[in-house]
Amino acid sequence: MSKDTKPWFRFASPAAFFPLAGRLIPWFGGAAALLTVIGLYLGLVVAPTDWQQGEAYRIIFIHVPAAWMAMFIYLVMAGWCAASLIWNTRLSAMMAQALAPTGALFAFLALWTGALWGRPTWGAYWVWDARLTSTLILLFLYLGFMALRAAIDEPRRADRASALLALVGAINVPIIYFSVKWWNTLHQGASVSLTGSPRMARMMLTAMLVMALAAWLYSIAVALHRVRSIIIEREGGSDAIARQLGRQG
Repeated sequence: MSKDTKPWFRFASPAAFFPLAGRLIPWFGGAAALLTVIGLYLGLVVAPTDWQQGEAYRIIFIHVPAAWMAMFIYLVMAGWCAASLIWNTRLSAMMAQALAPTGALFAFLALWTGALWGRPTWGAYWVWDARLTSTLILLFLYLGFMALRAAIDEPRRADRASALLALVGAINVPIIYFSVKWWNTLHQGASVSLTGSPRMARMMLTAMLVMALAAWLYSIAVALHRVRSIIIEREGGSDAIARQLGRQG
């Protein structure tokens, strides 16, 4: 690779991105662990008791960040899929593949904690509410994305097929977000909005945002670790990557 090539484009190569990801993982992982401890302390110890729901409301410090991340990771995954289709880049498809399991995990956590929260709030673990149903569909989209990839042996064909599924499924994300406005649902409206003031105590909001940031840093660390494994699997092993890096240098 020539010396005047921009570093940004250099790291579009899976072999060049491999060592960079390895250097970044401890930083993102360590920051995620630290912020998780801080966020849980603020949410479970410092934040005041809710006057309506009592102590049961504290599940929001897991539920809300998980729900946010489930939607956000899907959009990021769909963005990587679009990049892989437009520019035919292998790393973009690998990043989408690496993000899918974490997105599915957060979608499951959002549904599970939502059920635990719904029992004392609504009197039922599950109702066919618009937001709950669309979040369940999101989980199925993640699982379908991973299942489709596993069903196709040829990696490039699997990249294209799963990318198309991810892009079609992206329409479900705004449906989840706006469902409480479009339909008469049991689910409460957004407590945090970009256009309005938050409808919760400052410490509650701080703890929730810290937990959301921790979840995002965790997602980055795990995705970087997973994409390194995918690169090794698809590029022929770590020795082959080292030889390719030597030729690029």
